[in-house]
Amino acid sequence: MTDTSHILSRREFVKASAAAAAVAALPGAAFAAAPDKGADTSADKSAVLAEIPKMHAANIRRLQEWIALPSIAAENRNYPQGPEHMAQLARAAGFMDVKIMPTSGKAGVIGRIDAGARTTVGIYFMYDVKQFVPQEWSSPPLEGRLVHKEGLGMVCMGRGAVNQKGPENSFLSALMAFKAADRKLPVNLVLVCEGEEEIASPHFGEVVRSPEILPELKKCIGVFMPEAGQDRDGGVTVSLGAKGVVELELVSTGERWGRGPKHDVHSSLEATVDSPTWHLVRALNTLIKADGHTPAVEGFFEKAKPLTDEQKEMIGAYAARTSEATVKKTLGVEHWVRDVSWLESRMLLESQPTINIEGLVAGYTGPGGKTVLPHRATAKIDMRLVPDMTASDTLAKLKAHLEQQGFGDIEVNMSGGYDPNQIDQNSRLIQVQLATYRRLGTDPQLWPRSAGSWPGYLFTDPPLSLPAGHFGMGHGTGAHAPDEYYLIESTHPKVQGLDGAIASFVEYLYALA
Repeated sequence: MTDTSHILSRREFVKASAAAAAVAALPGAAFAAAPDKGADTSADKSAVLAEIPKMHAANIRRLQEWIALPSIAAENRNYPQGPEHMAQLARAAGFMDVKIMPTSGKAGVIGRIDAGARTTVGIYFMYDVKQFVPQEWSSPPLEGRLVHKEGLGMVCMGRGAVNQKGPENSFLSALMAFKAADRKLPVNLVLVCEGEEEIASPHFGEVVRSPEILPELKKCIGVFMPEAGQDRDGGVTVSLGAKGVVELELVSTGERWGRGPKHDVHSSLEATVDSPTWHLVRALNTLIKADGHTPAVEGFFEKAKPLTDEQKEMIGAYAARTSEATVKKTLGVEHWVRDVSWLESRMLLESQPTINIEGLVAGYTGPGGKTVLPHRATAKIDMRLVPDMTASDTLAKLKAHLEQQGFGDIEVNMSGGYDPNQIDQNSRLIQVQLATYRRLGTDPQLWPRSAGSWPGYLFTDPPLSLPAGHFGMGHGTGAHAPDEYYLIESTHPKVQGLDGAIASFVEYLYALA
């Protein structure tokens, strides 16, 4: 049974937070105290930051309403409602020329804000979320309830809360604070948004390369994605890229194999009939070495670029300053692979391409037994790629491997994927991020690349060749997992809640200018 003793209603929380805001404890007020070169800019920024606490309840409500509308590409859920809602949010935040852009898959959303500024910045959004199983959650995944979390404060819990609706809502809230203060943005913005990130962005290139938005993106100094960049202790890492990904299904069937049944049969026939499920399991075993971890596909590592000495120094500095125990507790693990050290585990995280089984399904999976010999078995696989690997080459190597191992009959159905990306730490986008984080009282650590993936290659590769990254104060975790959350009201002195996260975007936009 769910413990509801720490769950507040929205009304109760708004009353409490309003009282707290009245004491001028807003993080944004502290940000505004730092001097700017121009008095007019400082006054404008102070006016914008002063609007944030007034909008607190509305900003929470907007996030909760967005969480209640999950767009899930894999389930074809809430389309076209998802892009329509995203377009409404963009217009409310001040974007002009907002358009829902059809693709061969789910629609994208584009828009612009022309503030007459000298600097133009690209903004990447995703409006889709991962699937969820309500029974696995301690709080209903579509309610966005405000829940007390020990050691952190009040969080908004729901699917998409941190990946990515919480941070994106905070960025939109920052734009709305400019509108409420009647102040112009210090930069021009170009918005590109997709609804298929969680299935590896198979059609987002159609949005980015559209003649309606590509010329606008070419005016940008870079592209960034809003994030909740702080860990539980308040630390921030700035990633200089991300791994690529290939998502696919391996399907074994009696029909394709030419052995085993063409439909499910009684399990007693296992004595005389081959099993497509065991056939798939044997194929899966060839993908990794005997350690149960290292990819064994021939040539898999041949294009994997080793870490540079500079990247190793970044990892070493991070490992020295970050608590291994805290990370293990957050992940719910007790051992790293092969029981390697904390430092070596971080080196592996950054340098190693991977082959992972996301899911494995065959036959009957309901209550009790059904004693069948299934005719079909499916494994959902993702492969993470490091520079200079490519999605197309890696997929070709996997197919060739299965063929060589005697499993050429197994279907390989790629559902999405893209190449890794890497950016220069000396780019203006990254240097402004570092300076802004320091201004806000944190000591950011450079990180070679995110071990997760996002389609940043569309911005970093030609024809755009722009730096692309992530920025944002605030905290949240649980992406793709039950009890995903985004911090609203922080009790940790070094970790920003909702208002502080919104204020960080205001600071970043002024810094980019």
